[in-house]
Amino acid sequence: MISKRLKNTYFFSISLMFFCLVSCSSQNRISIHNHKFGSNTTPQVQEIVVGANNMTAYLPFLKSKKIAIVANQTSIIFKKNGYTHLVDSLLSHNVNITNVFSPEHGFRGDADAGEKVADGFDAKTGLPIVSLYGKNKKPTDEQLKGIEIVIFDIQDVGVRFYTYLATLHYVMEACAENDIPLIVLDRPNPNGHYVDGPTLKMEYASFLGMHPVPLVYGMTIGEYAQMINGEHWLKNMVSCNLTVIPLKNYTHQNDYHLPIKPSPNLPNDKAINLYPSLGFFEGTIINAGRGTENQFQQYGAPFFPKSAFSYTPLPNKGAKSPKHENKLCYGVDLKNTERLSIVTVEWLIDAYLKTPKTKPFFGATFTAHAGTTELESQIISGISAKEIYNSWQLGIRSFKKIREKYLLYE
Repeated sequence: MISKRLKNTYFFSISLMFFCLVSCSSQNRISIHNHKFGSNTTPQVQEIVVGANNMTAYLPFLKSKKIAIVANQTSIIFKKNGYTHLVDSLLSHNVNITNVFSPEHGFRGDADAGEKVADGFDAKTGLPIVSLYGKNKKPTDEQLKGIEIVIFDIQDVGVRFYTYLATLHYVMEACAENDIPLIVLDRPNPNGHYVDGPTLKMEYASFLGMHPVPLVYGMTIGEYAQMINGEHWLKNMVSCNLTVIPLKNYTHQNDYHLPIKPSPNLPNDKAINLYPSLGFFEGTIINAGRGTENQFQQYGAPFFPKSAFSYTPLPNKGAKSPKHENKLCYGVDLKNTERLSIVTVEWLIDAYLKTPKTKPFFGATFTAHAGTTELESQIISGISAKEIYNSWQLGIRSFKKIREKYLLYE
C-alpha cells in the first residue's frame, strides 16, 4: 500500500511538471554575463532562461512547506541589472527555508579543494548551514526531519570528477529514502557540447566519480539527475521523486559563459574548458596553475627543462598550499588555446616525459580522477595519444546510448 505521504509527493510531482511546462513559455529572456567573471566589458547576450529564474513553475508549491536548499554561490536568479541569490529571493517571497546544505567549497564558495567545510550559520540570513563535504556527504534522516521539499541548485561544469555530481547523488538518495520530493533547478553545462574521455569502471568509484560515465558526459545537471534515477544508480535501487525545472532556449552547443566562479580555482571560461584535460594533473606531481591567477590554464614543475614560460605558485584564496609552493616552475602556457571539444592527453604525456624518472609522477588519486587504471598504464607504456583516444571509443558509444534517453535539450 502506498503511504499517504508518498501519494502526496506523487501528486506534487505530477502537478509541478505540468505547471512547469505551462509557465516556461512566459519567462522573460535574460542576459548571461561576459567572458570574464566580474568583467566590465560588453556582455554576450544569450537567450537562455535558467531553471531558478522560472519561479512561477515552482514557487506556488513551496508555500507553507518546510524547505531545505542545496546551494552555493552559483545559486542565483538573474535580474535586469544583475542577480540575487536563490536563498535571498525565496526568503523575500516568504518561503520557509529551514536549512541550507552546502557542497565542496562551502555555501559561499571560498574553501579550497578538499578543505573541510564545517557546519555553521550564514552571516547574511542566519540560516543554519549543513556541510555535505567531509565526513557527512549525505543528508542524514535527522537533518531531513520535518523537511517537505528539497531544492537542488548548483552550477555544474560537466566533468565527472567535479564533486557536485556526487553531492547530487547522495541528496537524491537521502530524499528517496525519506519520501521527500526533490526539485532540481537546471543550469547550462559549459562543457555540454561534447562527450569524451575514459569511462569510469565501478571498482574505482569514489567521491571523484560515482557512475560509469565518460570524463566529459555532455549533460546538464537536470539531465544527469534523470539518468541517476533512470539507471537505478542509487543505493538499493531506490527512486527519487524528482522534478527538473528545465532551461529555456538552451542547446548543448551553446557557448555558455558563467557569471560567477563555480569554485575558487575555475576563474574563467578558459579554465573551465581546459579543466577536463588539466584536471588529470590533480593526481600527479605536476602543478596545474593552483597558487596563481591562471588556475587550469597552465602546467609546470621546477624540474621541467628551462623554458621561456615560468611561474611561481604562491598561497592564495583558492590554494593555501599549492604544489611546488614558492618554487619557480617551468612549463606550458595554455591561456590562448582554442576552445576544446575533446579531452586531450597530449599535455599529460608531455609532462610525464619531462619528469625525471627518479620522481613519482603519478599520485594516489590519479586512478580516482581517471576512473580507471588503464590511463596510467598507457602513459607509462608510451602509447600514443591517438591509441589512447581509440581505447575510449567503445565506452563513449555505449554511454551515448544511455545518455540519449535522458536528454531534455538538443
